[in-house]
Amino acid sequence: MSDDLLTWDPHGVEAWEGARGEAPRVLVHTLRGFIDAGHAGTVLGRHVLDQCEPVRVASFDIDRLLDYRSRRPEMVFSVNEWTEYDEPHLVVDLVRDAGGRAFLLLQGQEPDVLWEAYISAVRTLVERLGVNLVVGVSGIPMAAPHTRPVQATIHGTRSDLLPPSPSLLGTMTIPASAMNLLEYRFGKWGLDALSIAVHVPHYLSPSTYPQAAQRAMELLKDLTGLDGGPAALDEAAQRAMEEIEQQVEASEEVQELVRALERQYDDLLESRQGVMPLDGRLPTAEEIGAEFEKYLADRGKGVL
Repeated sequence: MSDDLLTWDPHGVEAWEGARGEAPRVLVHTLRGFIDAGHAGTVLGRHVLDQCEPVRVASFDIDRLLDYRSRRPEMVFSVNEWTEYDEPHLVVDLVRDAGGRAFLLLQGQEPDVLWEAYISAVRTLVERLGVNLVVGVSGIPMAAPHTRPVQATIHGTRSDLLPPSPSLLGTMTIPASAMNLLEYRFGKWGLDALSIAVHVPHYLSPSTYPQAAQRAMELLKDLTGLDGGPAALDEAAQRAMEEIEQQVEASEEVQELVRALERQYDDLLESRQGVMPLDGRLPTAEEIGAEFEKYLADRGKGVL
């Protein structure tokens, strides 16, 4: 069934084969679906596509993978006709980084059904195209303030693929996603896969947070050598920060919530360096997130 889900573009496959001598042989995947806080993966993918002329290599049969009733695409009606349709897609393109190096980008809607068939199809694609490493990029909501450096958790199928820095996360049980299941299956099959999960402030997770995409690009370069050109997002990141600060300054209550997150963040870093955290109870991520979301709902708009 996995082969039935893929449609190959001969021109794109030939172009990729022509770049075989280039290193690294990487496939980056960013999916719109279950979770992508701050739109980290989506912004990274869109940025890459905007910076080059993508060449279509393969397409998935999205009509078989998407539950339209649970995730309805948007349409635009103007006066007396339908003028636009946000057509779902799940495709693999040959793209290039800021230095001109070729890699593959898998982007589009996360499959709702046939996960195992989809992952088998990705395996077929990886093996046929000689991909050495698959890297997933997404954002996850965390109890972190926007006033501190953006952190990330990197995980993968082999420990020697990972950077030496320790993870801030322990053991937990969470709902599965197609992206995380792909990494799990690849590990069982002995294939190399990594994921970059950028920590996005919980209260900014529904909004576009360019800083998260920039951090993902920095880590992608560290791990693979691919340069996404994060500096091109500096202006968008600055605008986002100005809008965040305006809303924070409008409420003393919100300022105190951010200060609490800053204390929690700083104490966590100190405790990981062998220094005991300060005494006193700090609010949990859920408490701070609930309060911030309530504040934003009362204002009748999101942060960005």
